[in-house]
Amino acid sequence: MARGIDVPWGLAFLPDGDAVVAERNTGRVLRLSPGGAHPRQVYEVPGVVAGGEGGLLGLAVSPTSADDNLIYAYFTAEQDNRIVRFRLDGGRPEVIFDGIAKASYHNGGRIAFGPDGMLYVCTGDAGETQRSQDPASPNGKILRLAPDGTPAPGNPSAGSPVYSLGHRNVQGLAWDSAGRLFATEFGQNELDEVNRIEPGRNYGWPRVDGTGETDGGRYTDPLVTWPVREASPSGMAIAADTAYVAALRGERLWTIPLNGGTGGEPSARLEERYGRLRTVQIAPDGALWLTTSNTDGRGDVRDGDDRILRFPAR
Repeated sequence: MARGIDVPWGLAFLPDGDAVVAERNTGRVLRLSPGGAHPRQVYEVPGVVAGGEGGLLGLAVSPTSADDNLIYAYFTAEQDNRIVRFRLDGGRPEVIFDGIAKASYHNGGRIAFGPDGMLYVCTGDAGETQRSQDPASPNGKILRLAPDGTPAPGNPSAGSPVYSLGHRNVQGLAWDSAGRLFATEFGQNELDEVNRIEPGRNYGWPRVDGTGETDGGRYTDPLVTWPVREASPSGMAIAADTAYVAALRGERLWTIPLNGGTGGEPSARLEERYGRLRTVQIAPDGALWLTTSNTDGRGDVRDGDDRILRFPAR
């Protein structure tokens, strides 16, 4: 679909089927039409401070964008990670949530609107592991916000944005057809994870890494784990009964059969074909879109990197 993109990270679809793509290091938002011309810049998020794993990260399109034309972005600023919303036709962005600690790594960054119309936010521990178990910290969590950035009604603790805790660095979110939420998570030295996310659950980090001691049910085990050399799972998408997970270090696309909320045996696709894979999304027409991440300082740059790939629905 496109070549020469500078570390593509966030990817979301507009009502007309076009995609918006975030460039991590430049802060630019690009618009790309299926089968269309070269992507064109339609916005630049001010205040992006790129460094390490930080920069312009996740994008989400308002579920009422046909009326309000709003795009949401998660990015690293001078002092923190924050979420803004803006219109592609110009104007300053509005900060709706800030104060998420930043670091050179473990910034999280994926955002997505759920079937309930609420905004779900992936954060990392920003290198301070104790934050993940601290209910007062937004770090190491999945947050659930109303579209204006306030804590969503019905959260596990009234007035708190925290939906789940005990996470190390979450970068993928997706829902199945029954509305069940799944997330990818970077492990430390041994195991990466896919978790089924339920409100108020504690996923164990830093006390548990991968499958381990649940402390009498206090911590929730993952559905799927991989050795970190095979995964470093970032983006996630679900179509029908299959989850797709983009792997960075593993340089492959994992497919996982989902059976009533449980995960089956993962299978690798596109192994070492395109390099590091960051983001995967299902387009409105059913096609699968992927972004590579070889220009992020950790990959082997191939001719044309970074690229956006499209695989039509069968």
